[in-house]
Amino acid sequence: MEEKDSKRSLSHTPDPAHHLHLPTTQTSLFLDRLLDRIGSWASWLWLAVMAVILLSVIMRYMFGQGSIMLEEITWHIYGAAWLIGLSYALVHDDHVRVDVLHELFTPRTKARVEFFGILLLLLPFLIIFLWDSLPYFWEAFELGERSQAPDGLPARWVLKFFLPLSLFLLIVGAVSRLLKCSAQLFGRPAALHVDPFVKDVEFTPPPKQ
Repeated sequence: MEEKDSKRSLSHTPDPAHHLHLPTTQTSLFLDRLLDRIGSWASWLWLAVMAVILLSVIMRYMFGQGSIMLEEITWHIYGAAWLIGLSYALVHDDHVRVDVLHELFTPRTKARVEFFGILLLLLPFLIIFLWDSLPYFWEAFELGERSQAPDGLPARWVLKFFLPLSLFLLIVGAVSRLLKCSAQLFGRPAALHVDPFVKDVEFTPPPKQ
């Protein structure tokens, strides 16, 4: 029994029914670590959202004082955390998949679908969206856009900055995913080991050269 368990722990062929387990590469591992670190930092914003909501509720129902600024701070922080979290979800393969046929494909077919889907659909969409979002943010920055409410936030352009930032991070994550699919399908770039950022995958460092 122990021998079977040890063999199972050494194998890198997890059940493909839930995730597409791709090999990682030197470049994709670096990019994924960067996005994972940024996403981990951004996750603290959710605590900030909870704290601001709690403060707003206390002020409203205990002291009878509402605050437009606190309400705007809440959805500003919420929007920033959600946008940054998109690239984190892509790295960890926790984004929603709606293709019911995907679960029926072999691992190699899944990798082929993802490779061409990222190359022909996802990356062009993100690049075009990023190109359009840059002047959207820059115009708000130059105008010093602020809330129209009398007691609102003075710098609404800060939230708009997170839109191009999140798109850029998504492009980085998509490129990393594309490299993994390429390593799976074509052996280029060279694969290191199974992607350590996907759930239920045991990470074994590559042997030292």
